[in-house]
Amino acid sequence: MKLLRNYFFWSYERGSFHYDVMVTLILLFIFVSPHYIDFKDKPITTVPLKASEVLVKAVGGSGDAARFIYEIRVEDLHGATGDAEIRAAILRVVEPMSGDVTLEQYKPVLDAKGKIVAYDASIER
Repeated sequence: MKLLRNYFFWSYERGSFHYDVMVTLILLFIFVSPHYIDFKDKPITTVPLKASEVLVKAVGGSGDAARFIYEIRVEDLHGATGDAEIRAAILRVVEPMSGDVTLEQYKPVLDAKGKIVAYDASIER
């Protein structure tokens, strides 16, 4: 009983055998338990954006030009469907924030069900 109480209240000196046993048990729990216990944690595929938010990621650049990827929600494109409409809608969203930019390309961002939720637009400024 005294042994369990000492383990519970962590009363052993650092470097002693019992201290090492406690640390080992904690590390085993941290690294082994996810294989046996379903904590129901799953990574999200994209950052959830709120209305009219745009996620900007720096990609680098060459010379004076800087390159960014803007993630723009489909709702912010106001129903644009064709290639020219989507390009124009992306520029309407990006240019008030970034000034005069060049849209190099864009690609759809899909959710788990395959529905387009946003577009990743590669922009040069």
